Amino acid sequence: MAKSFLFILFFILFSVVCKAEKVYEFTSTCQQAYQEIIKLKVSNGIALIEKAKQQNPNNLIPVFLESYVDLVNLFFNEDAIEYTIKKPKLDQRVKQLEEGQQNSPFYRFCLSTVLVQKAFIEIKFAENWRASWDIRKAFLLVKENKKMFPTFAPNDLLYGSLQTVIATIPSGYSFFANLVGLSGTMEEGMTLLRNITYSNDPYAKLFSSESAFLYCYLDYHVANKKADVFNFIQTRKLDIVNNHLLAYMAANLAITDKRIDMSRSIIQNRNKSTEYYNLAIWDYEMAFIKLYHLETQEAIGYFEGYLARFKGNFYVKDAFLKLSWCYYLQGNMKAAEAARNNILRKGSTDTDADKQALKDAKSGVWPNTTLLKARMLSDGGYYQEAMALLSPKTINSFTTDLEKLECQYRLGRINDDLGKNEEAIKYYTIAISLGLNSREYYAARAAMQVGEIYEREAKKKLAIEYFEKCMSMKDHEYKNSLDQKAKAGIERCKNK
Repeated sequence: MAKSFLFILFFILFSVVCKAEKVYEFTSTCQQAYQEIIKLKVSNGIALIEKAKQQNPNNLIPVFLESYVDLVNLFFNEDAIEYTIKKPKLDQRVKQLEEGQQNSPFYRFCLSTVLVQKAFIEIKFAENWRASWDIRKAFLLVKENKKMFPTFAPNDLLYGSLQTVIATIPSGYSFFANLVGLSGTMEEGMTLLRNITYSNDPYAKLFSSESAFLYCYLDYHVANKKADVFNFIQTRKLDIVNNHLLAYMAANLAITDKRIDMSRSIIQNRNKSTEYYNLAIWDYEMAFIKLYHLETQEAIGYFEGYLARFKGNFYVKDAFLKLSWCYYLQGNMKAAEAARNNILRKGSTDTDADKQALKDAKSGVWPNTTLLKARMLSDGGYYQEAMALLSPKTINSFTTDLEKLECQYRLGRINDDLGKNEEAIKYYTIAISLGLNSREYYAARAAMQVGEIYEREAKKKLAIEYFEKCMSMKDHEYKNSLDQKAKAGIERCKNK
C-alpha cells in the first residue's frame, strides 16, 4: 500500500515537472509573429505572440520574440520613459530564457540574440558599460553554440555579425574594452554572414530578412563592397515595399551612397498601410533627400516633422544643425539662430555627428555659403552642380585657413566620386598637408579616402599607409567613426 502511494505520488510529481518544462519551439504561429515584427508590423506581431503563448505557455520562443518588439520600440523611438518601464523586463527576459532546455540549439542562440538586442538598447540610452558586458556574454554564448551545434544555421547570423564588428572596433570606443581578447576576424565574420544569407536551410530562410539587413550594412560599411550591396538588393529581389525594415535599410544606404533618386523612390513607394510601425525616421531621411538638392523649404518641413515626433537624443543636435543650415541658406538668420540655439539645449553628444553639431553651434561661425552648397550637392551625388560652384574658385578665393582646407577636400571628394583618381589624390594630398594638425576632420577623411583609392587599385601597401595615417591623426572630429573605417580598410588589405 505504501509503495503504491509513493509510486502514485512520484508519477504526479514527475508529470508536473514535465508539464512545467520550458521549451524552444519555433511553431508556425511564432514564425508568423517573427515575420510580422521584422516587417515592422509590430501590433500584428504582438497579437501572434499572445496567441503562441496561449497555445503553449511553456514555449520560450514568444519570450524571445518579445525582445524584437522592445528593440523596435526603444531603438527607433528612444523614449526614455518607456525605457525606464521596460528596463527591468529586459533583465527578466534573460532569466526566463535561462530556464529553457540547455541541450537545445536555441538555448544559447536565443540568449545571445536577446543580450545583443539589450545591448543595442542600452547604447541608445548611454549605458555603454552594461552594453559591452552584454555583448561579451553574447559572443561567448554563440561561440559555444557554434561548437556544440555546428550545422545550426542561425548561429552564423549572430556569430558572423559580432566577429565582423568586434574585429573593427577602434580604440576610441573605450567602453568596449571588455571585448578585447575575443577571437575572430572581419573576413571570417563576413564569410559566416554570407553563408546564412545565401543558404537554403529552413532556418536560414526564416531569418532571411534579418540576415539581409545585417549583411547589407556590414558589406557596405565594413567590407566596403558598396556596388555589391545594391546589386544584392536588386538580384535577391528584396521586398522593399512591404518589409519596412528592408525598405529603411535600402533607403538609408542609398542616401549614404548618394543614390538620392533611389532612396526617394523607396520611401515614397513603401506600403503605407497603418499596420506598419509609424517611424519618425522616414521624415529624417526625406529631409536629407531634399537638403542635398538644396530644396531647403521642403527639407525644413521634414526636419521639423522629425524633431516634433522623435522622443530620443541620437542625431537630434545634428538634425537641428541641418535645419539651421536650411534657414541660413534662405537668408532667414532669425530662424537659423533659433535652430542653432536648440543644438545647445537638446539632444546628446553620443554620436560623432552630434558632437560636431555642438562644436559648430558653440563656434558662433556660419559656413561659407559656396562651400556649404557644394558640400550638400556633393553629398547628394549632384557632382556636376557641385563642381560648377567650385571650379571657378582657387584656394585664394577663400579667406580663412579652414575654408581653404575645406575647398581642397571638397574638390578631392567630387573628383573621387567622378572616378578621377589622380585629380582626387592631388587635392586630398593638399588637404592632408593643410589640415594635418587641425581639429577638423578633413585631413583624416582625405587620408582615409586616398587609402580607399589605392585599395581599389590593388596597391595594398600604399592603402595601408594612408589608412594608418588617418588613424594616427589625433583629436579631430569624427575620430571614432573614421578610425573604424580605416581599421576595417587595413583588415581588408591584409586579408586580400
